[in-house]
Amino acid sequence: MISIYKTLDESGKLESIDTIESGCWVNIVAPSEEDLLIVSKKAGVSLDFLKAALDEEETSRIDIEDTNLLVIVDIPFSEMEDNSLTYDSYPLAIIHTESSIITVCLKNSKMLTDFIDNKVKSFFTFKRSRFILQILYRIASYYLTYLRQIDKKSLLIGQKLHKSMKNKELIQLLSLEKSLVYFSTSLKSNEITLEKMLKLELLQKYPEDQDILEDVIIENKQAIEMANIYSNILTGTMDAFASVISNNLNIVMKLLASITIVMAIPNMIFSSFGMNFIGIPMASNPHAFWIAYGVSGVLCLIAIIILKKKGLF
Repeated sequence: MISIYKTLDESGKLESIDTIESGCWVNIVAPSEEDLLIVSKKAGVSLDFLKAALDEEETSRIDIEDTNLLVIVDIPFSEMEDNSLTYDSYPLAIIHTESSIITVCLKNSKMLTDFIDNKVKSFFTFKRSRFILQILYRIASYYLTYLRQIDKKSLLIGQKLHKSMKNKELIQLLSLEKSLVYFSTSLKSNEITLEKMLKLELLQKYPEDQDILEDVIIENKQAIEMANIYSNILTGTMDAFASVISNNLNIVMKLLASITIVMAIPNMIFSSFGMNFIGIPMASNPHAFWIAYGVSGVLCLIAIIILKKKGLF
């Protein structure tokens, strides 16, 4: 899908247009081969640049060809999977041409949707280098937001694990840990790309732009630190709660074993009196049943007291 936008004046009002023209922003999401050919011809961009972000395994990097600059960064995504919110990262290609900005991604991202919905201040499509930096800053901010969500979600799952004897919560924590690993890897890759961008003449024309890039690098480093901290905490939490689940199961098994011992006492007594032999004690006593019942009850109570003192009840 190809969408073309342009801010027509300094008011910052974003409008959708039909053709690629100077100062516009071309947003490409999950494109077909035909879509890429059209943009390649009209914008004068090689197909290799346009296809770069369509590989999920593509790493963050910078490439320059003629007058076109390609910046690939990993951006965070959240999506529902098996009734559970999962997190991952995908490559986003930002192409700076002489007249326009082109973004290419496999999925529609919230980072770019915020620009379309006018949630970003001082955004102009014709200020191309500033636009790239604003996208990068938005990406770093979303990483921080998703990392806080992961931390809150891990705390909620941890509360459930205190009384759990199932693997469901541990599997959810494992999914969050995988997300943190993906985020940490992507952020470190983005950091290298951002450091390289500091040396680009394109982004050194205006002091304001360089300040924004430095802010982006700071936000990205903060996200890396948060991802590492949360990952270490989550790893320790999973190890601890694995022991908690095992201990909870042992407690239940211990209780069931104690109940079995107590229940075996009346079973042995009544089984003895139920044998078909002559001369069973109290066979002629009209109160034999209640006497046997009382004796078994007393023995059960004694067994419970003994087990309780040993911590088995």
